[in-house]
Amino acid sequence: MEPVTLTTDRLVLRAVGPQDTEAVYAACQDADIQRWTTIPSPYLPEHARGFTEQMVPDGWANDSMFTFGLFLPAGDLVGMLGVTMISLGVGEIGFWGAKEHRGRGHVTEAAVAVARWAFTDRAVDRLEWRAEVGNTASRAVAQRAGFTMEGTLRSGINNQGTRRDCWIGSLLPSDLSLPSTSPYLPAQT
Repeated sequence: MEPVTLTTDRLVLRAVGPQDTEAVYAACQDADIQRWTTIPSPYLPEHARGFTEQMVPDGWANDSMFTFGLFLPAGDLVGMLGVTMISLGVGEIGFWGAKEHRGRGHVTEAAVAVARWAFTDRAVDRLEWRAEVGNTASRAVAQRAGFTMEGTLRSGINNQGTRRDCWIGSLLPSDLSLPSTSPYLPAQT
């Protein structure tokens, strides 16, 4: 599909491209982004070019990964958020916030907007969030966006060639008062 642009009260969410390579490279020099995400470390200019010029457009083109740069109206990059399709109707959300823009709720705002878009326009019925155990900032964003924490997966992610335990949470359309595209029968307790 062609990339879409979403807007919130404070942000423009759009696919990044070659014009954003330097901003992506600069943001990804942050030690916390390199520590808690699965981007290469050290993060080199060629990594940023590959991301903005190949990975992002290819993901949109083959409907496998929908990546949005989070921008202020003035054009400053405040973060990145993507939904990777992992099975029919199920996407995994991932995000990071640029160091100088953290703590302002931008990523939470973007996560809710992209979730609404995924549920209504992409027939997603479940969004999963995962983060390495200890990444409390990511967990806080997910919880503020409405994700339900479901537990800990042993050896659930691979970061820099090392298997690590991760937290997992989910968001369903009903959590945002939206209909699902397929029936859901919760367990009876």
